[in-house]
Amino acid sequence: MKTRHFDRIGNGGMAFTELGFGTAPLGNLYRAVSDDDANATLEAAWQVACRYYDTAPLYGLGLSETRLNPFLRSKRRDDYVLSSKVGRIMRACPPDERTGIGKFFDTPSRREVYDYSYDGVMRSFEASLERLGIDRIDILFVHDVDIFTHGSKEASDQRIEEFMRSGYYGLLALRDQDVIKAFGGGINEWPVAHSLAERGDFDLFLLAGRYTLLEQEALQSFLPLCQQRGIGIVLGGPYNSGILATGPKPGAYYNYSEAPQDIIDRVTRIEAVCKRHGVRLIEAALQFPLLHPSVVSVIPGGQRPSEVESNRSFLDAKLPSALWADLKKEGLMRADAPTA
Repeated sequence: MKTRHFDRIGNGGMAFTELGFGTAPLGNLYRAVSDDDANATLEAAWQVACRYYDTAPLYGLGLSETRLNPFLRSKRRDDYVLSSKVGRIMRACPPDERTGIGKFFDTPSRREVYDYSYDGVMRSFEASLERLGIDRIDILFVHDVDIFTHGSKEASDQRIEEFMRSGYYGLLALRDQDVIKAFGGGINEWPVAHSLAERGDFDLFLLAGRYTLLEQEALQSFLPLCQQRGIGIVLGGPYNSGILATGPKPGAYYNYSEAPQDIIDRVTRIEAVCKRHGVRLIEAALQFPLLHPSVVSVIPGGQRPSEVESNRSFLDAKLPSALWADLKKEGLMRADAPTA
């Protein structure tokens, strides 16, 4: 698999495989997965040459990190890149008070406590090291200081202020001491990521679903800023939570909810162009973000070995350049989207 070397500040950097693995599904997201099945999926990712793994304390309330533990301990530490996140502390609680009921299944009884302070960053980092059973995490992302998570711009702005006044300096110190190689933000909205990038010395952003075959509004200002400052992008959610993988069928999901009609109509038109070129929609969706020079890896995740193996085959498919030209011609892709 192709790799993309990233070294923004001259500390040796990291080699990202173009296809990474997002481990939220292995935190029993939307359905329970057995330990054996989770490990089989991780091993399948390794076999198809994925060498970048992203996790977070939130995913399964620690379960994703603990499932990575035996898998990663069987690998040479220098053979993979690992990212996790800060901003939440997981605290034990009664089962009926745990975070994510109806979203995460069969998880430890833990309640998330948002803490974007310096101390909160350090405690979250230490807890992740313990759950993962390793002595080094390459990248830490501040997690979810966005409107999607906190419910309003005012609440998001308050969390950003909390982080920039305190927790930001924790991440800066960890990077300056070479404890981590890089830090950034794991964000659901590109304008929030843009705001952070303007205020601090961030290396990378994990942008969830906001630069895809369906959405390219981040080209307005955020992605040009990233190019200017040498900031890398890890692109999560390349299928916009479903519809770019399943196609515009009834009940297709977009941004974790049933897709509205205007989205279904747009994806129908995109898929028609793909079919004219003998390309599957899901192939175009996975490969499109990697055409942008700031994107270092795409991480679609998966709960089964077959899903991981399929993602590798979608990445390897040969796509004609005329596909992108026709999508632009029909107004289904921004004219300034990089496609070569």
